[in-house]
Amino acid sequence: MKGEIQYILFDAANTLIHKPLLWERFQGVLKKSGYLIPDDVLKKNHKLLSEAIHFPDRTSGAFYRKFNAEVLYSVGIIPTAKILDELFEACTYLEWIRFEDTEVLSVLPVPMGILSNFNSGLEKKVSDLFGPVFSHVISSEVQGVGKPDERFYQLALDRIGLAAKHILYVGDSIKLDMEPAQNLGFRTFLIDRDNIFPFFSRRIESLKQIPEIIIQ
Repeated sequence: MKGEIQYILFDAANTLIHKPLLWERFQGVLKKSGYLIPDDVLKKNHKLLSEAIHFPDRTSGAFYRKFNAEVLYSVGIIPTAKILDELFEACTYLEWIRFEDTEVLSVLPVPMGILSNFNSGLEKKVSDLFGPVFSHVISSEVQGVGKPDERFYQLALDRIGLAAKHILYVGDSIKLDMEPAQNLGFRTFLIDRDNIFPFFSRRIESLKQIPEIIIQ
């Protein structure tokens, strides 16, 4: 890809930023209720359900109770109102922080942007966390369209002003990120830190691998 990649476009949630306390809080509620679920099983099931269930730009208590119920079913737990209420109280509105491997952004030699299903607070959030790093920050709530709709990706192309073949897109979802971006001709890599999709061919386990991709 040497010389071909002129811009890198990232997803935000669980690609650049995450809520590290989520798993600790989730497991705390489960253990309090007498359930011992391995972390890797919980993370995998949570991720697979996130691929199948549409997340609104602005989530609600009702949404998270429904989603968490499906997570509990997937690990063999019948969800009660009590455990769903405790999960909501423990896991909702946690702080977003940068992934450690985002330190690589400081050495990437091309402009960067964000295209993400997120609410209208995304631009301020990433500015607070990263500074003035991104040339474009495009969120679904502001635009009124989001992933996996290919119009959202076309909007990014129009804003950036480059052909898709010159843009590397990095995201954590096959359904929301990889498929629509590939359909429009973007170069793509799946960030898969927890090895959820080991058989996906174009995947990386750390953003620190991006410089190697660019110079290939």
